[in-house]
Amino acid sequence: MPQVILTSPDQLAQLRIAPDPDPARPWWTLRHAHHGDQRAWEITFDAQTPVEIIAAVTDTLTAPAPPPTASVDPYGPLRAAGWHAPRHHDGLTSPQGMSSPNGLARVDRIAAESRRSAGWVVETSVHHLPAIWRAYVDGNAPSHVVSAIFGALADTTPLVRHPHRVPPLAVTHGSTSTRQVSTDSVAFALRNRISALAQRNSASTPPAPPPAPAPRRTR
Repeated sequence: MPQVILTSPDQLAQLRIAPDPDPARPWWTLRHAHHGDQRAWEITFDAQTPVEIIAAVTDTLTAPAPPPTASVDPYGPLRAAGWHAPRHHDGLTSPQGMSSPNGLARVDRIAAESRRSAGWVVETSVHHLPAIWRAYVDGNAPSHVVSAIFGALADTTPLVRHPHRVPPLAVTHGSTSTRQVSTDSVAFALRNRISALAQRNSASTPPAPPPAPAPRRTR
């Protein structure tokens, strides 16, 4: 049960990975400190959360481009993917939620707490059965970060997994297929991703100015 804590260079963000014997407890916690006009915020993810969802957040936070100055509609990616109002409302959360076309994933707006804006709970589940995975998004999280989570959630690109690592409920109620992949694509997946992110960051870094010419000596 290793615990890992990663801290951003500016010491404002911290990603904590703390596996818990209870799979329903959050394993991943991302905290960002108060900075300027941005209030402190937090996002937590359950153990079964697809790593692609978490990577959408970390990739957004480490993007070399500055964050948008105007607020972003976080529901935009969901509407574009055909999400709609949930068919089954529990009466405890705000009706401002949205459900995926197949009904397996949903986003609910949770009531605001003292000194915090209304946040979101994100989960994939089968009606009347335990959730496959769940995430909580602080209402103070920047809108472009929330939009990145929702965009990854609405992405219909298949997730590549070993058959034995797919949650049983996802197998019985979701859509799965089997195909062979090359050894290299698996062995070098992490290295290729790191290289792509490094290239993304270096491409946006302006070249260093040429050194100033040395002053000429005069007699």
